[in-house]
Amino acid sequence: MKKKVISLMMSAAMAATVLAGCGAQAAAPAPAAEVKEEAPAAEEAPAAEEAPAAEEATEDAGEPVTLKWAIWDESTTQYWGDIKAAYEAKNPNVTIEMVDLGSQDYMTVLATELSGSGSDFDVVTIKDVPGYATLVQKNAIIPLDDYISKDGIDLKKYAGATDQVVVDGKLYELPFRNDFWVLFYNKDVFDAAGVDYPTNDMTWDEYDALARKVTDTSFGSQVYGAHYHTWRSTVQLCAVLDGKHTILDGNYDFMKPYYEMVLNEEKDGVCRKYTDLKTEGLHYSAAFSGGDVAMLNMGSWFIATMMTNLASGEYDSSLCGNWGIVKYPHAEGVEPGSTLGTITGLSVTTACDTPDAAWDFVKWVSGEEGAAVMASSGNFPAIMTDEVKTAITNLEGFPTDDASKEALNVSNLYLEVPYGENVSEINSILDSYHGSIMTGEMSIDDGIAAMNKEISALK
Repeated sequence: MKKKVISLMMSAAMAATVLAGCGAQAAAPAPAAEVKEEAPAAEEAPAAEEAPAAEEATEDAGEPVTLKWAIWDESTTQYWGDIKAAYEAKNPNVTIEMVDLGSQDYMTVLATELSGSGSDFDVVTIKDVPGYATLVQKNAIIPLDDYISKDGIDLKKYAGATDQVVVDGKLYELPFRNDFWVLFYNKDVFDAAGVDYPTNDMTWDEYDALARKVTDTSFGSQVYGAHYHTWRSTVQLCAVLDGKHTILDGNYDFMKPYYEMVLNEEKDGVCRKYTDLKTEGLHYSAAFSGGDVAMLNMGSWFIATMMTNLASGEYDSSLCGNWGIVKYPHAEGVEPGSTLGTITGLSVTTACDTPDAAWDFVKWVSGEEGAAVMASSGNFPAIMTDEVKTAITNLEGFPTDDASKEALNVSNLYLEVPYGENVSEINSILDSYHGSIMTGEMSIDDGIAAMNKEISALK
């Protein structure tokens, strides 16, 4: 029997510069690729009736240990409390003391806290890669490699995500949450056009052709085959799915075909114009829930939003209630299921007096038991076991078709922002010229040339 959705978790408040145009819809967290935007850590999520029953305590009760854990938005994020309760139930000698630093500027506040001589955090949550890099550079967190080796942790379970945050051969965090990009689609729009649904194995060329096929430019009955939010990730990051490129490359000629695809779709009425979205402040959730968008490329966090808002009546089910997801489109020759992702991780601080105990907590939360707790509230853990996928797909409101369930199988996960020097500066430059290209202020060639010049100068 499917679990009932009984509560709506409010998403973290965003700074004005974080999301362009929330409109009347609740603001969903943006991908970590754009550092100025919040990581998707407190998205509206359907809360399960309760977290999975914690296993009976199996650890020998030793000396009492209190672990101080840095988090954000405790009151609006169910899984923090679920994790604490489940871990303490299994480890009765351990007390997890959560300290809420707030979501606004969390990583900056955390870095300041850990720089002080009196810092007493034991475990810290890592919200984004630039913040992670700062903590590594400040020697505020310890490498976990010896622990990982001693306990035989199989990093392959993280679908390649951990490989992209290795610093000088060392890993300083383990991910426990992962949001990845999929393609949302409105089945009613396709049915009305007599067009077959998207599939779990589409190249970008096939996706573009499908978007054009379902588009209707007739005045008064406009249907957009695709929609792209104003984040640069909706265009630029399509280009890194070949596994050969990242946003850190320094040469961005490989992005040109994707800018051409989107701008040509704009010209032909296949999608709304970037300039109109900026002017009107139309949020992607309002666009898709309005019923005139066939396909939307967006992160998995929007799955929870669709489920909860349809259940609550905030979204009109007659417009968008018949929806599904498929895997992200891919470049020719790339394995289906290759997608972009953002991770939320845990680290042990150098100030911790009980690093073994802190590691055990990190290991548990980032492992399969912690994954089950995350999935119970509709969130996507870093380890996607068959049991986790079943828990998510069995939540009331998740699409019932097999293709939507299959879409949760990720073959290759490429981080929107892998670790690298000057990543914050690189993000800022890419943001700036993305806007210039999309508004027509610069041509695609000139915009990319400017990216190449300025970012190469940082190296």
